[in-house]
Amino acid sequence: MAVDTRPAARAGRLRLLPLALMFLSVGLSVAVVLPFLSLFLDSEVGADPLRVTVFLVVAPLSGVAVSTLVGRLSDRRPIRRRLLVGAALAGMVGAGLTAFVRDYWVLLGLTATAVALANSLFPQSFAYARQLLDRDSPGRAALGISVLRTVFSLAWVAGPALAAVLLSVGGFRLVYGVAAGLYAAAALLAAFRLEELPVPARPAADVPGVEAPGASRWRLAFTVVAFVLVQCPMTLGVQAMPLFIGRDLGGEPADAGLVLGLCAALEIPLMLGLGVLTARVRLRTLILLGAGCGVAYYAVAAAAPTVTVLLLAQPVNAMFIAAVSGVAITYVQDLLPGQPGRATTLFTNSFPIGAMLAGPLLGIAAQVGYRWAYGMSTALCAGGLLVLLLTRPRPPARA
Repeated sequence: MAVDTRPAARAGRLRLLPLALMFLSVGLSVAVVLPFLSLFLDSEVGADPLRVTVFLVVAPLSGVAVSTLVGRLSDRRPIRRRLLVGAALAGMVGAGLTAFVRDYWVLLGLTATAVALANSLFPQSFAYARQLLDRDSPGRAALGISVLRTVFSLAWVAGPALAAVLLSVGGFRLVYGVAAGLYAAAALLAAFRLEELPVPARPAADVPGVEAPGASRWRLAFTVVAFVLVQCPMTLGVQAMPLFIGRDLGGEPADAGLVLGLCAALEIPLMLGLGVLTARVRLRTLILLGAGCGVAYYAVAAAAPTVTVLLLAQPVNAMFIAAVSGVAITYVQDLLPGQPGRATTLFTNSFPIGAMLAGPLLGIAAQVGYRWAYGMSTALCAGGLLVLLLTRPRPPARA
């Protein structure tokens, strides 16, 4: 007699609902603060350009360091839910104090500690999701991760607009107060709606003559380098867009918003579509396709004569971002079976590192022409694609 699996599938989806709400809270808490961070430091704190630069470098570096430590710890003990609660509470404290504190050095200390710990919410949420999906729906893990990743994209669609309204109504005190409330909501969801999961099970590695599971250290390192290379253009391209359109293409500032908004609108359905494709197409194939789209898009952008060409190229750009930001999470997780915390942290750390590299490259483009920002982005994506091609998995050993 056939067994009806629909109730179990429905229960699995319901178990993901609190996690999705937590993703939304975390995404919004970051999206209402980050776009206006430089303005906050300049207008509210009175920091000079050097101090602003130091702040913007310390923030991602401390986040990378703390997330790495938390990622390793999370795979060794059954404490991932408690880590999520602690990180959300740290974010609440950091945002709550920032709503009132205006001393630069105190804020820098908060950024290097509480805010850095809060940054571990992003990789740890995906690590928790991977564990839950592997237990309840292992064949749909990639789709589930892609769906949850779109929640962050939705938060970034709504977050900056919400922040602008909050800023006009109550200033930065209200902006950071709302961010603290969102972190508090995430902490409550993690504490009362998520279950504690056991230590991730690792494949056996002590069988004589059998290679240890997962990717080699070199393949893992080169994979991370590849994602740094392909994600650096995401920041560089966005930062250069208004200047490129205004100075090289003769457009208006509103045109930059139109281009970036169209890409964001296309990115979400494409990310979901790629998640569905993971049931039929290998993750590696989708990643390589995405990186190839990055090469194609930035090459077109570098040669674009008008804003219209940039608009027509946005579907290719959205495919690039959807593959590299969505499917790639599961791809890296698969390289380290049984270590979702470490794997997800390795991937998510590649974005802030790439963003830091984008700053000097934007400075070079400011000297030689902003069209060169897209030429450099083309070379970076091509380099990342080449590294990914060279790090192909070895065929399984024959018995």
